[in-house]
Amino acid sequence: MKTSIATVSISGDLKEKLQAIAKAGFDGVEIFENDFLAFDEAPRQVGQMVRDHGLEITLFQPFRDFEGMPEPLRGRTFDRAERKFDLMQEMGTDLVLVCSNVSSVAMGGIDRAAADFFELGERAARRGLRVGYEALAWGRHIHDHRDAWEIVRRADHSNIGLILDSFHTLSRKIDVNSIRSIPKEKIFIIQLADAPLIDMDLLYWSRHFRNMPGEGDLPVLEFMKAVAATGYDGYLSLEIFNDQFRGGSPTAIAVDGKRSLIYLGDQVRRAENSSLTLPNMPARAEVEGVAFVEFTVDEAETPVLSDRLRALGFRQVGRHKTKRVDVFRQGDINLVVNSDPDGFAGLSYALHGQSAYAMGLWVDDAEAAIARAVGLGAERFVQPLNPGEIEMPAVRAVGGGILYFLDRRSALARIWEIEFDPLDDNTDLRPVGLTGIDHVAQTMKYEELLTWLLFYTALLNAHKTPMVDIIDPAGVVRSQVVENGPGTLRITLNGAENRNTLAGHFIAETFGSGIQHLAFATDDIFATAAALSDNGFATLMISPNYYDDLEARFGLKPAFTDRLKAHNILYDRDDHGEYFQLYSPTYGEGFFFEIVQRSGYRGYGAANAIFRIAALRRHLRPIGLPRL
Repeated sequence: MKTSIATVSISGDLKEKLQAIAKAGFDGVEIFENDFLAFDEAPRQVGQMVRDHGLEITLFQPFRDFEGMPEPLRGRTFDRAERKFDLMQEMGTDLVLVCSNVSSVAMGGIDRAAADFFELGERAARRGLRVGYEALAWGRHIHDHRDAWEIVRRADHSNIGLILDSFHTLSRKIDVNSIRSIPKEKIFIIQLADAPLIDMDLLYWSRHFRNMPGEGDLPVLEFMKAVAATGYDGYLSLEIFNDQFRGGSPTAIAVDGKRSLIYLGDQVRRAENSSLTLPNMPARAEVEGVAFVEFTVDEAETPVLSDRLRALGFRQVGRHKTKRVDVFRQGDINLVVNSDPDGFAGLSYALHGQSAYAMGLWVDDAEAAIARAVGLGAERFVQPLNPGEIEMPAVRAVGGGILYFLDRRSALARIWEIEFDPLDDNTDLRPVGLTGIDHVAQTMKYEELLTWLLFYTALLNAHKTPMVDIIDPAGVVRSQVVENGPGTLRITLNGAENRNTLAGHFIAETFGSGIQHLAFATDDIFATAAALSDNGFATLMISPNYYDDLEARFGLKPAFTDRLKAHNILYDRDDHGEYFQLYSPTYGEGFFFEIVQRSGYRGYGAANAIFRIAALRRHLRPIGLPRL
């Protein structure tokens, strides 16, 4: 599978774009005309610069308002085309993209357009060049790839072909199966883009909200399955217009782009026979559950965190044989407290302070999971092992943290027995009935949200839920969830747009994205709340006004509402069941714990977020004041 990306898809000048594209592992690049015009080097030097990066110029674009023009404008379009051909030959590419005419003076007619393209093909052939025709979704007369193909077919010229763009087809909900009958040799290149489903003007939607395949809501896979059925084996190229991408890191966006194409190609390979040459990666990992979450702390802070975990009902069950690392357990939950100054944990503490910096997942095959992750461009994480330690496959994840993979088929299943000495925690605090991790909440800058949605969904057998706006008194946080069918994996991803929100404060004050809270599951929230109270664990105080409104909204009985209020428990309900939430105050720069009881309910209590956030903010150190 040969991959390409348009320079318009990422930020920077042309030199920076090419460096990022080459580093991400693309084979080719589409040169967008404005990127060239804004650059100082001559076309020949630009072409050499592309080749020096090991890239091929897959096409030059765009050539606008060509077909169907009245005279004397028609003659001028051919003059313009000749100038473009000169430029292409100097630069070293043989393909130009001609997009369908949007001019108000353009005349319709399939045969008229076909005649124009036949003449253009004759001119291109004399130079050894090719012309690809693309139907813009907002074209004046041609806005459907089926009509564009009919023009190409009637032009009947070997140097005239079709360019198919997933956005233009899918945004108009055109039947993709019409692609299957197009001869593969007449498809000159495939351009790919996804987008969120938004009801707006097609041109504005296209110019500002496209994203990588798999990051949006369009059926790009169905489009590609239809393309694959033709036998097409040429370039798959990304053409992404996105305001967020234009302001982001060119390296990060290029890596996302390459990952999206590998993932899409892998999906096509598994869905139907394809002529695309694709990497043979393992399937997406099946997640059985969260194996552990690991905290990094300073040695002086360890007793405080340990006491907090004991009040939550955890017991210290093990200590590492060679490091200052302890394991606390309750039900199926394992929390690791790492105060060892050496290794990555120590570096993470130096940068972020006390934090939940690593997470382990139980998967069906840890080695297969790491192979897929690396195949998708993830950075493998390794560090030296002490004698008797087991190498645990891992990659770098959100905020530079670590994502580990464990399975039941290898020695990883016995990691706690092999690397840790057992301990008997004689605390007299009560168990509180926590059974597992319901979900892990990771907070990041909003511009990173799509990156990590793609990372998780490409790697793990999971899907993303629709975006939800979480209302913070200081702004809005965009939230999406990655979850699997059985509910054994739930990761909420919260994108902060400003530092005044609770999520934004967390990122700013801990110097990076990461896990902001852990939600533990219980089967009886009221029994858990009573046990927490007996253990002296302080729960988050919720405004009494919340409960007055709650009773009216859901028609709750006063006695039931009083029980909720007595324990500061929040409540929600959907068509599938009920949801109860109990929170700790914030610790440090915004980390907190949550306890939930889920009775068929499928959401995450978004309606309660504004009340929870308002209460949590009361415990934050005001921005600008020194840490204590």
